[in-house]
Amino acid sequence: MGLLTASGVVAGYTAADEILKGVDLDVEPGEIVSIIGPNGAGKSTLLKAIAGILKPSRGTIVLDGTPIHGRPPREIARLGLAFVPQEHNVFGTLTVRENLEMGGYVDPAHTAERIDRILERFPILAEKRRQMARTLSGGQRQILAMAMALMVEPALLLLDEPSAGLSPIAAERLFETIVAINAEGVAIAMVEQNALQALSIANRGYILVDGRNSMSGRADELAADPSVRRVFLGGEAA
Repeated sequence: MGLLTASGVVAGYTAADEILKGVDLDVEPGEIVSIIGPNGAGKSTLLKAIAGILKPSRGTIVLDGTPIHGRPPREIARLGLAFVPQEHNVFGTLTVRENLEMGGYVDPAHTAERIDRILERFPILAEKRRQMARTLSGGQRQILAMAMALMVEPALLLLDEPSAGLSPIAAERLFETIVAINAEGVAIAMVEQNALQALSIANRGYILVDGRNSMSGRADELAADPSVRRVFLGGEAA
């Protein structure tokens, strides 16, 4: 069994609204999995269901052998999963260091030493640790959001549209940061609007359409598939 196995997940924001209609997702230890598809496909809803923000009405979600479907987010975080939402993912009126302290809520006894490691890992945050988070650039805020998630020392990091609203240069730097985090042993499942770039750094990919699995496979094979490029990536294979 992989690090994360989601099977037949059905979930929505009301009882009558099933956005996910039986989705499967697997993430192996140490890999990057990109989840792509058209708007409204249920990609972000899937991450929220895995993180415990939404309770699935049906299906199972297992993290490292432990069923987590229906558990509260705090408990899921303690089990080794961290979620970075697309919006409202930092506290703008707190300093960078205070944001990191908030990220350590699961294990406050080790917060100080973990902050030291995070600031060593991300020099830009160390440089700006006394600044309010609202003064950071968009890319820097996303790095802070990921750093807050890393405060729980997760085995799996869920990222929802990390490059949304960023300039191409800032997005490129952010993807480099994601690859570096993964190289340190953190598995990543990422929903991303920039499908081609997301697949370029991933081991495997899933395509969702209308709340269901459409295609899955090795990321390089999906990126090279002419039908995938035409429908989801806006171009033909080179």
